[in-house]
Amino acid sequence: MTQKCDVCGKRVSVGNRVSQRGKPKYLGGNGRKTTGISKRKFRPNLQKIRIQEGQSVATRRVCTGCIRSGRVQKAVVRRPFTIPVSPSSN
Repeated sequence: MTQKCDVCGKRVSVGNRVSQRGKPKYLGGNGRKTTGISKRKFRPNLQKIRIQEGQSVATRRVCTGCIRSGRVQKAVVRRPFTIPVSPSSN
């Protein structure tokens, strides 16, 4: 399963992990020196949630940015063991 948001298409991006030594100049040191650079991955924060798609409900992997911004509508869950109330005919 790919690490990809089903709504916005956000996926894994790559960058560098930089190892440094030394004290910064603004703190009175000689400056920071890079001692190693290696690859790393930035993964999206994906959550498996049930969302409303038209009249149907589907389970999708959505990033938290889409959930917080309101790009997806969470499915409405009824409370368990409730008796539906029918309108009274008076």
